[in-house]
Amino acid sequence: MKRFSWILGSLFVVPLFAHDIITTKLTYRRDIAPIINRRCISCHSSGSTIPLTSYDEVRPWAVAIKEQVLSRSMPPWGAVKGFGDVLPDNSLTEEQITIMAAWVVGGAPQGKPGLLQEQKPLPPASHGQRLSDALLVPTTRVLRSPLLVWGIRPNPSTFVTSVRITAHLPDGEIEPLLWLYEYDPKLQRVFSFSKPLRLPRGTRIESTAPLQFYLESAAKAPSPER
Repeated sequence: MKRFSWILGSLFVVPLFAHDIITTKLTYRRDIAPIINRRCISCHSSGSTIPLTSYDEVRPWAVAIKEQVLSRSMPPWGAVKGFGDVLPDNSLTEEQITIMAAWVVGGAPQGKPGLLQEQKPLPPASHGQRLSDALLVPTTRVLRSPLLVWGIRPNPSTFVTSVRITAHLPDGEIEPLLWLYEYDPKLQRVFSFSKPLRLPRGTRIESTAPLQFYLESAAKAPSPER
């Protein structure tokens, strides 16, 4: 906690100058590279439009990276934490965001050689269950029969600024399912629930704005050939 408080305080030291004034003990090799390698490298590998595989590649983009992570534009996830228990969640934690921003503001130092440890990108978080479209919801729909829901696949035609999807159960309880935020249709993402939800007949599924989406169920295994 003391380390996190110190990091937070260092955000307000000085801006990044053309001739770097180093005001932070955070370094690329020890603190930043592990975050990038785990959270960003799957899209920013060597050969990508903006590779971020080394200090020399990351350093020119330092200020842009700070702005992107503070606005939560990167890594793109498209959902709000804590509204529904959904996967995959590849977004940065508050501490990781603070570390990256403080490193940039503090001069973006590289650090001593030998401290960089290679890390593989995080695999997509999943419960290991293959999913398939079970029910199309054009903004709102009432279930005519019980449904075991494993996730949601948004199918918007345009960029989604902010839309909340909820399930209104027959007993009056409201179950938060998914809050799309700054969601790009190009992501074509399936948000899986960490645990499947058993929704009873009469449940009303609805979004706070016009949105087409699919409720996902467990895909049936293909029948063996005879």
